[in-house]
Amino acid sequence: MVARLIDEDPEGAYGYSKVALRLASRVAAVREAAGFAAYANQKYSEALAEFRAARRMTGNIDLWPVMADCERGLGRPEKALDMAGAPEVHKLDKAGQVEMRLVAAGARRDMGQLDAAIVTLQSPELASHSVQPWTARLRYAYADALLAAGRQDEAREWFAKAVEADRDGSTDASDRLAELDGVEFVDALVEDENNGEDDDRNDGTEPASEGEDESAGARRQTDGES
Repeated sequence: MVARLIDEDPEGAYGYSKVALRLASRVAAVREAAGFAAYANQKYSEALAEFRAARRMTGNIDLWPVMADCERGLGRPEKALDMAGAPEVHKLDKAGQVEMRLVAAGARRDMGQLDAAIVTLQSPELASHSVQPWTARLRYAYADALLAAGRQDEAREWFAKAVEADRDGSTDASDRLAELDGVEFVDALVEDENNGEDDDRNDGTEPASEGEDESAGARRQTDGES
């Protein structure tokens, strides 16, 4: 239930996770799900505690990047960078290593080290022409860092590459690209409503003023008396 709700209703997922914890706190999967529910609600201290508990139970290293990101959320980017350089990172699969690189780059940006963030993201995975599940997010993060550093032309190039890789719309790269190109999107529904209001105002009938209403009533009364 927590996994199904976490994207659509994070608060609801968090509520279910608390119930699950009361019933099965010794189950690693429950602790991990509770961690993700807390993480989705920006309760980073609670999330980190649950992730650590799940890791102790299973010995699984897969949670290392999200644990580091919790440290960022708690305002401890230096700790996140320490985790990015830890031996555990070498035990991660390729997706986990890319995720760890994204977290490390974010930590660099938290510390105001834009150039270091850009260098952190430069990697064989970024340069690769093949599209993997992480490709769109990696290219997007690189484009965003370039833009923050004032390198707009390069940022535009990488936002365009992110769009190419973003097959499921996991980023807003297309919107960012359009913004850089000066393209403005108009909400068709709002535009139709506005046009309808304009038509109502311009249909040739003008509401009578209060004075006109009184004059018309007086004429009808006079005609009746005559």
